Amino acid sequence: MTMSPFKYPTTPHLPTSPGAQRDDRRLRTDAHFSDRRVILTVKMDGENTSLYREGFHARSVDSRHHPSRDWLARFHASMAYRIPGDIRICGENLYARHSIAYSDLPSYFMGFSVWRGQTCLDWDTSLDLMTNLGITPVPLLYDGIYERTAIQRLIAGLDLTRQEGVVIRVASAFDLKDFGVSVAKYVRPGHVQTDSHWMHAPVVPNRLKDTRGDKAPTQQDGATVSAPSATIGLAS
Repeated sequence: MTMSPFKYPTTPHLPTSPGAQRDDRRLRTDAHFSDRRVILTVKMDGENTSLYREGFHARSVDSRHHPSRDWLARFHASMAYRIPGDIRICGENLYARHSIAYSDLPSYFMGFSVWRGQTCLDWDTSLDLMTNLGITPVPLLYDGIYERTAIQRLIAGLDLTRQEGVVIRVASAFDLKDFGVSVAKYVRPGHVQTDSHWMHAPVVPNRLKDTRGDKAPTQQDGATVSAPSATIGLAS
């Protein structure tokens, strides 16, 4: 079976997200996350990219060549044969600097979801597949039952001058038609979301980290919580 490409869906903003633009979709409530296991990850400032066995594309299926995608092309060529034919890996191409300059990236491609057909696989299965393929997942901030206060506390601890925001998703699998009630984002105020500021300028690469070990997440009240400041290094 071959995976059929489709444009990655637009992620709605959480009700409290200050970065929503006039034409963005904002959720009226977050009640549909209540009592469910959710995953909160850092929203990385890169280019939404999907990898398949046969190729890759940016958010739009018909995306054209750009120098910022050259590293990704080499990475994909080195491991594409290992991607199952019915699988799509979605993540951020972080090679080119956008609005945030990273100085300590573990990889230029970081995954955030895995799909089989029009079903987004559950988080644990997605992590297993990414690990087997040598793909680094985006930094985890929280893994546990949804508690608005805990989520708000984590968001308040972010340095939004140096981090774009967060993405929340249900940990269970969900269908494409349910994307709008299964995934949401919190984006910092004034974040530039257009490609025009970097795609038409010389490519400035972000920097990869050295060989230092990462700080391990901690357990708190049955949930996995990671310190926001320990997730990714930024260039000064």
